[in-house]
Amino acid sequence: MSKLKVGIIGCGSISKFRHFPEYVANENVEIVAVCDIIEKRAEAAAEKLGAEAYTDYEKMLSEADIDAVSVCTPNYLHAPMSIAALNAGKHVLCEKPMATSEEEAQAMIDAAKKNGKKLMIGHNQRFVPSHSKAKQLLANGKLGKIFGFRTAFGHPGPEGWSIDGKDSWFFRKEEAFIGAMGDLGVHKTDLMRYILGEEFVEVGAFVESGAKENSNVDDNAICLLKSESGIIGTLAASWAYVKEDNSTIIYGEKAVMRLEDDPEHSLIIQYNNGEVEKFDLGKIQSNEEGGQSSSHVIDYFVESILNDTEPAVSGEEGMKSLNVVLAALESSKTKQIVSVP
Repeated sequence: MSKLKVGIIGCGSISKFRHFPEYVANENVEIVAVCDIIEKRAEAAAEKLGAEAYTDYEKMLSEADIDAVSVCTPNYLHAPMSIAALNAGKHVLCEKPMATSEEEAQAMIDAAKKNGKKLMIGHNQRFVPSHSKAKQLLANGKLGKIFGFRTAFGHPGPEGWSIDGKDSWFFRKEEAFIGAMGDLGVHKTDLMRYILGEEFVEVGAFVESGAKENSNVDDNAICLLKSESGIIGTLAASWAYVKEDNSTIIYGEKAVMRLEDDPEHSLIIQYNNGEVEKFDLGKIQSNEEGGQSSSHVIDYFVESILNDTEPAVSGEEGMKSLNVVLAALESSKTKQIVSVP
């Protein structure tokens, strides 16, 4: 079988740490083209990968012999680039947040359907071993009825790993649209929807800025979420944490489940009779040394194309998670509880 030919738009840190190495590690894939508006960056990646370099993504889409693309660019470009790729007959893996509005997200979904191509959104938290195990245990009634949760994703900020450091597009509203809520909060909305198997229907939020200089996007947020069955919980997304926190705690009638909350055990269940069950399922993905070597996002994307199956995180799923974040932004602006579309 011939290999799937892939092009990557954007040669920044997410490509460097995730898309480049994970495509290379997949035996069914060949990276044939890379694109970045900074010519030296594109050429350096192309030389390393044995691919052709482009500085114009539309030229890459029209000229390169590719079957699929990864869109790894600033947030405001996700929708237009994804739609252009889908209309050019390419399958698309788009980084999160998938778009800057529900209308943009829907346009991406419509373009995928119209052209008969796959659209997957890069929500990798679903594939963390402790998270997929938690979904299974909750579905089997391990905790009984679920009452609440608290989940957080915080770290010192993108300047520590973005290819452009403090000058990164992450801090410019016109390119990023949203800050920590788009970078981290949307990951956690997607995770909690996935683990609980429910949609969120109402959101209240404080979304603030002030932790970062020379930035005009949010960098510290707390959200209160309510699911369709009445589960309530808090979600924190922040670039103001000195030490990374990527933990989730779920409170049920039979026990408390702790995910990524202990340095030794990725999943711990504390039962109301005093018993404790501990699972060592491997580390959560990280760019730091010793972290997971794969987020599994690329493998699932490739698998959906080769087997003609629904992507693990479809465009519809990406839009539902985006809508929770958009509702949180509206709540913070209006100081009102907001219903999620």
